[in-house]
Amino acid sequence: MSIKLPKQLRGVADRALLAKIEAGLERVEAGLLQATEHTDPIAKVSIRHLVEAGGKRLRPVLVLLTAQFGDAANQDVIDAAVVVELTHLATLYHDDVMDDAPTRRGVSTAQNIWGNNVAILTGDLLFARASQLVSKLGVRALTLQADTFERLCLGQLHETLGPSEGVNKIDHYIQVLGDKTGSLIAASAQMGILFSGAPAEFDEPVRQFGEKIGVAFQLIDDVIDISAEGPSGKTPGTDLRARVPTLPVLLLREKAKTDAASAELLAEIDGNLEDDAVLHQVVAKLRNHEVAELAYLEAKRWADDAVKALSPLPDGPVKKALTVFATAVVDRNN
Repeated sequence: MSIKLPKQLRGVADRALLAKIEAGLERVEAGLLQATEHTDPIAKVSIRHLVEAGGKRLRPVLVLLTAQFGDAANQDVIDAAVVVELTHLATLYHDDVMDDAPTRRGVSTAQNIWGNNVAILTGDLLFARASQLVSKLGVRALTLQADTFERLCLGQLHETLGPSEGVNKIDHYIQVLGDKTGSLIAASAQMGILFSGAPAEFDEPVRQFGEKIGVAFQLIDDVIDISAEGPSGKTPGTDLRARVPTLPVLLLREKAKTDAASAELLAEIDGNLEDDAVLHQVVAKLRNHEVAELAYLEAKRWADDAVKALSPLPDGPVKKALTVFATAVVDRNN
């Protein structure tokens, strides 16, 4: 499989740094294939399904990028990058079951091919493989992985159950994003510091960076869902139709309490969106409502805060690359 650097690094000017990341990704990809070898006739197919479908590999990239503060060529760095991607892949198998998603990364989801039980067990198997690999990296890695796994589960649980009575819905939503996405991205950045032998005081800045950029990443997904159809190929309104909570809709619900026009639009959103023409009209109205811009600005605020978290780190190509990464997250269209 040809390895391409993610779009989030396109603005990085340091060619030597990019070459190191690319070389590291080649080793990570080989590690992913090795980690998903299996003799079981069913598991050897299902466990490789999403690995072979490709992906942005953003989490391994962050491991490799923060590892440039130390010895990035260390095999432990590569193994840590494999661990975070295996963990991410496992969550995708489970997410697709819970969301009843038909496709993932341009291919049919595992649950669509083999059913829910096989998809869930394949996700569990990937978690097991990640645990086997991380156990060889020491107690610090095990603790970080276990803490992250707990937050991933809690995030999914809280998303499923929704906010408790009296809890602000937007605060609850942001916490879910932090747990489900920010936690693993933060752990990825920390792994790079830990296993490259970089200064220990770099750990907290990159943890904060990863946590905040993970939230920004998901908030921009919310904006993309109501954007005009573009290069991403994502059908506008997918989340609306699936009744998936997004920041624009949560902001609209608040606005609808005092604004009649917002309340009218909210009623349309809560109505029947099965007809494509109706969905298209509702998406256009939401896209042109002020909450769309407010959602974008909130995503940008989280990305800006992620960059601010990097201030204790030394100036240089790695810090610049992390800043470019953060900027690209809110400017992406897929």
